[in-house]
Amino acid sequence: MTDAPRPSHRDFDPGLMRLFDQYVHGQIDRRAFLAGAARFAVGGTTAAGLLAALSPKFVQARQVAEDDARLATRYETIPSPAGYGEARGYLAAPAGAGGPLPLVLVVHENRGLNPHIEDVTRRLALEGYLAFAPDALFPLGGYPGDEDSARSKFQELDQARTREDLLAAAAWLQSHPLGNGRMGVVGFCYGGAIANFLATRLPDLKAAAPFYGSAPPVDAVPAITAELLVVLAEDDPRVNASWPAYEEALKAAGKSYTLLQPPGTLHGFHNDTTPRYDEAAAKQAWTATLALFARTLR
Repeated sequence: MTDAPRPSHRDFDPGLMRLFDQYVHGQIDRRAFLAGAARFAVGGTTAAGLLAALSPKFVQARQVAEDDARLATRYETIPSPAGYGEARGYLAAPAGAGGPLPLVLVVHENRGLNPHIEDVTRRLALEGYLAFAPDALFPLGGYPGDEDSARSKFQELDQARTREDLLAAAAWLQSHPLGNGRMGVVGFCYGGAIANFLATRLPDLKAAAPFYGSAPPVDAVPAITAELLVVLAEDDPRVNASWPAYEEALKAAGKSYTLLQPPGTLHGFHNDTTPRYDEAAAKQAWTATLALFARTLR
């Protein structure tokens, strides 16, 4: 990471940030974002300049180098007969580890396996985990290298088949010969929703940390056996609307969960590649996630 100051969401008009959230989640396209952003472009700033300022800066935010000698990383292709036939993901482990290692599945946002999620996977490996991040876009050629194309491709996926690919990835990781069989999952945005989904489908899952992900159907909550760390942003109406019913179902079913909702945060606050990043809140949420995994997976 560099020491250069980075813009914060507080440097931008809240209306622009709401517009950007719609764009990120595919509710509007690039053209509509630029048209809407034009009204916030003042003092020589252009709408295109605002989009550039808000867009991910993968290299500048990277915390762990791709060739870090402390790690062993590679891509793995695995069978997924109930999904798209094959799935692929990024595997990271401590270099020279002979196992058994605790296991963490890492699930990306709605742009596929981009450099940020690979970096998060390496961060977990440095903590002593065997971490695997599947790429839901693999059946369509994988992460295409830019966020706009990735977002568009994502909308082409058959989500029923994609969820089967993610279930196959979880099963593959849980049975990995370097693993100890104890698995957790962390996911962000779309991946947070998948973390909630996997918690309802995997009876052997020990822990799940859904970051600002939509809740599962409440009638599926009784099937959850994992301990949950539910991470929400304070200002995230779309996702937060599903939380009250989810919490009520968790309480009614006697499930073990913790809610972490740092004040002043927006959706995506853990992602350190964009101005939505909140350093203090991200550190708090990551520390809590690592504590959950240390307690349940080792």
